[in-house]
Amino acid sequence: MFYNNPPAPEPHTKGRPRRHGTRHECANPDTWPEPDRTHTTHDNRYGTITINAWDGLHPKLGRKKGSRWADFDQPPIIAGTVISVSVDHLPKNVASNNKTLWLWATSPHQVDIDLAARAYLRRFDIEHTFRFIKNTLGWTTPSVCTREQADRWTQMIAADYTQLRLAKPLAEDHRLPWEKPQPPNKLTPARTRRDFRRLRPALINPARPPKSQTPGPGRPKGTRTGPRPRHPPIKRAA
Repeated sequence: MFYNNPPAPEPHTKGRPRRHGTRHECANPDTWPEPDRTHTTHDNRYGTITINAWDGLHPKLGRKKGSRWADFDQPPIIAGTVISVSVDHLPKNVASNNKTLWLWATSPHQVDIDLAARAYLRRFDIEHTFRFIKNTLGWTTPSVCTREQADRWTQMIAADYTQLRLAKPLAEDHRLPWEKPQPPNKLTPARTRRDFRRLRPALINPARPPKSQTPGPGRPKGTRTGPRPRHPPIKRAA
């Protein structure tokens, strides 16, 4: 549920000014005014896509314990754009007949409603990418001490993921017994990784020659290193 801005109070009106105007209920079409913007496009998977947008709407924020605005005397008014995305059909047969998607976006500039709708459909790709680089490539496995080390490790993980994407046309499908066969141009990074051992000798190695395995001189005798710096943990706001 969203709200419009309240009308300006009349002169000599007593009491606190209203913070919320008329309601905009996504489930009640009677509360929808005429959209401020409308965009129509076509997609091979969804058919005709109709996007309606209402600007200047805001949600009602609460001050529950542990929430983002718990320490505020009064939650702020954050205006944004409510976007309604309607399609002709869904890619798969589902039990629900509702083919309308509701989004809310806020930006210092005017929201591109077509870009916002298409970006939301990509959220599954983004979530699976983070899951893959965490569980398979080990993004969160090492215990780094500094932010610089974390940045370098993240850059290495991004380079590894890019190599898997680029090697997709060259890889062979080594599928598990319960997996369906896929053409080479449809392999996922996880399947490409299974064949990367065969591809690696044929690839150009940009790394420098390996260093000698002879142990170095080590730390000078009598020197001590202090405890490593501690940083406060970063917690996600509720």
